[in-house]
Amino acid sequence: MIYLAIGWLMVGLGVVGAVLPIMPTVPFLLVAAAAFARSSPELEAKLMSHPRFGVHLRQWRHEGAIALPAKVLAVTAMAISFTSVMIFGAAYLWLQATIGMVLLASAIFVITRPQPALVRENA
Repeated sequence: MIYLAIGWLMVGLGVVGAVLPIMPTVPFLLVAAAAFARSSPELEAKLMSHPRFGVHLRQWRHEGAIALPAKVLAVTAMAISFTSVMIFGAAYLWLQATIGMVLLASAIFVITRPQPALVRENA
């Protein structure tokens, strides 16, 4: 039941991320798929075969890969987020530095993931 609740919570956050440009979608759906794998194979299968997000989930699960357009979008969103922190958080240098380091580490992680060899599996 706990994994099922976590899965639905992550799906909810993923839906919010699909609407708001400041939140990611696929990372939440990755956690949801992992939680559903332990609680509801039917819900996991639905996520993995989703027409929009299923390809990305399968690429990550099978290869640990992120497609180039997703990398560009993610790093661009991080840059825009950091720019807004620089503008609106100017009074707090420690906050700028902390957020900058987290975003930089995240960007490096995203950029260093391999390109998917699997373009469309079962799609």
